Amino acid sequence: MEHLKDYLSTVNPVKLVLFGYVFYIVFGWIMLSLPISTVNFVGSLDNLFIATSAVSTTGLTTVSVSDSYTFFGEFVILLLIQLGGIGYMTFSSFVILTRKKQLPKNVSEVSQTVFSIPKNFVIEKFIYSVIFFTVIIETIGAFVLYFIFINEGVDNAIWQAIFHSVSAFCTAGFSLFNNSFVDFYNNFWLNLTISGLSFSGAIGFIVFVDYWRKIRRKTEAITLTSKIILRTTFYLVIFGTFLVFISEPSIADLPAHERLITSFFQVMTSITTVGFNTINVGGLMKSVLFFTTIYMIIGASPSGTGGGLKTTTFTAVYGLVKSTLQGKDDVYFWKAKVPKSRVNSAAAGFVFYFVVLALGVYILSLTENTDFISVAFEAASALGTVGLSMGLTSSLTVIGKVSIILLMLVGRTGPLTFGAALFVKPKLIFDNKETDLAI
Repeated sequence: MEHLKDYLSTVNPVKLVLFGYVFYIVFGWIMLSLPISTVNFVGSLDNLFIATSAVSTTGLTTVSVSDSYTFFGEFVILLLIQLGGIGYMTFSSFVILTRKKQLPKNVSEVSQTVFSIPKNFVIEKFIYSVIFFTVIIETIGAFVLYFIFINEGVDNAIWQAIFHSVSAFCTAGFSLFNNSFVDFYNNFWLNLTISGLSFSGAIGFIVFVDYWRKIRRKTEAITLTSKIILRTTFYLVIFGTFLVFISEPSIADLPAHERLITSFFQVMTSITTVGFNTINVGGLMKSVLFFTTIYMIIGASPSGTGGGLKTTTFTAVYGLVKSTLQGKDDVYFWKAKVPKSRVNSAAAGFVFYFVVLALGVYILSLTENTDFISVAFEAASALGTVGLSMGLTSSLTVIGKVSIILLMLVGRTGPLTFGAALFVKPKLIFDNKETDLAI
């Protein structure tokens, strides 16, 4: 035991992040394999797939959750979603903080790695804020969804509301309805509630903490990270909604307001990486599928429950390209200089992400008997921890399932964290004139 403690105190924090997620996936796999968890027989690999999908908050499933698992099995899946959504280190750190006022150094380092928070954030206060906002938002979401489901005549409305509230906030996309929210495509309040929950989870706890500090202390400045997250997400949602509204023929016959709601939800489900759908994804126009794939790759924001490349990484790479073309050495946003180490991390993460994605697409194109678009979409959805599918998931081969499992794991830990777990992590050095940015 002492040897284990010594190892944990010296091991690279990013490796502990990876080991932690693997541990919870194995734990979930064992729990789902118990006879008490399933209605009918579910294969060992399928249970591992579901456990990985839940911990990674992806939502891709090889079997129907509601038809294959008992209430206990569904509860295990929900627990895994919650652990994976706000980060397994959040719970362990919170337990430690209830007994002590400060986290041990190694726990603090792992927590900072998990959340990718800027250097001016106090991790202990941040952990408390994460728990507080999670409980408040998920409770409100469950309360609203309960009345929506009651009004729609949904059976077992309380459990359905709790499950879908947690799944939406953690951007997991797991649903107890076999066709996701297709039957609710024209329900304005459900579309708005699910979008609000997924947006709250996807923008990241940095934004919540930032604005909470601003409200309490009006002299507190909003960080560069929050500005980039909110503005980038806003522009992407507006542009994407307009694009789907004017170009998707499958919704052309809907009334204007329903068409707008459907377009908005489709964009929100990809950019927040929640993965719910109100229309048949496999029937979307190729141009819309391409745009959806791009949004799944960009993904959510750091310190949040979503996956993908991250909006700040995307923006930092954009800033790097722009500065390079202008012949400038440094990257600035609103006169704030971004540390070179953060820009380099963004560039490295960007390249590594596409290398992993390309490898995943290549393997799936060899093993799966389907068209290239379906393969590329599935791989992007798995790596981005989105959960949208054109119908390939249920028919994946054994190698295909293993490939998707690995993509979901890389997507949950983050490409930069996963890469750093394999290589030596460089020490970040900041200039006093630089403004830190979460990547």
